[in-house]
Amino acid sequence: MGIEEEGEERAVIFTYGTLKHGFSNHVLMQDLISTNDAVYLGVYRTVEKYPLVCGPYRVPFLLNFPGVGDRIWGELYAVSRIGLDRMDELEGITRNHYERLPVEVVRGTENVKVMKAEAYYGHRSFAEEMWKKNGEKGFCEYNQEEAKGYIKRKDRPVDVSFVDQIRLFVSSSSD
Repeated sequence: MGIEEEGEERAVIFTYGTLKHGFSNHVLMQDLISTNDAVYLGVYRTVEKYPLVCGPYRVPFLLNFPGVGDRIWGELYAVSRIGLDRMDELEGITRNHYERLPVEVVRGTENVKVMKAEAYYGHRSFAEEMWKKNGEKGFCEYNQEEAKGYIKRKDRPVDVSFVDQIRLFVSSSSD
């Protein structure tokens, strides 16, 4: 699931949340682009339907339940190994926040050329509970409206891990 860029195999990553243009973690993508560790490929959407929901702090989670939800809009990037390591760190791969798994996407509204990519899905250890907590309803795009109330990592409590915050979120009673 990569493309050749300047003699280097690059991962193709579909971003659907805070890494997109106009959102708080896009600074990472800008940094990777400035060091040639990422190349923006355009606006894409998933071929399959998936649930896209928000968890604690209005953090978006794509859930790996193909065929459920909507076709999700996002951005596609070709990323170097260095860039991928930095993205994996941000997404908490080793801390069970997200897992990077395959996804098929198409450019914009086209349904012609399917691209194989990877996306960061909410970790399987809490995905089902997250879906239920959101009333088994998601949205097709993480936009400014869905992001209202998002709390940046630096402004979150440091004495509770993000996985613990997720557990608290999914086990709490609905508002």
